Amino acid sequence: MTTQTQETSAQELELAWMNEAIRLATDSVANGGGPFGALIAKDGEIVALGNNQVTASLDPTAHAEVSAIRVACKELDTFSLEGCVLVTSCEPCPMCLSSALWARVDRILFSADRDDAAVAGFDDRKFYDLFEKRPASMWPAKVEQLDLPNRTAPFDAWLAKSDRVDY
Repeated sequence: MTTQTQETSAQELELAWMNEAIRLATDSVANGGGPFGALIAKDGEIVALGNNQVTASLDPTAHAEVSAIRVACKELDTFSLEGCVLVTSCEPCPMCLSSALWARVDRILFSADRDDAAVAGFDDRKFYDLFEKRPASMWPAKVEQLDLPNRTAPFDAWLAKSDRVDY
């Protein structure tokens, strides 16, 4: 297979994955979930699917991307999704982006963007702005440090644990 043929095949595969993420998002709406869908792929195969279940499960973290990450980790029996691609119908919000980074996915592909989401009533731009531009004093929730002498005790215990699994 030539390099150009491989690139075309990879592009076709990514297009099929994105169409699947968009289908998941659309089906989610019909089934009482939010209009977001995501999948995790590895080695050219889909290993996990997810859709938004925030209102259905009363879980504000049940975004499509986080749901797909959770399923993929269980399916692959690992907390690290190195070698995986996250494909999502919409640009990940800051929580989902952070989750994907913590999961160590290799790539993130999305279709609709934050402005498209805002038009539909899902305006996460204030969260993006919060992290990008605003000092903590302007955040809607107060974030404070309570500096206790034993604040590093959990880390000390972690470092002393000989059988820990670093990540």
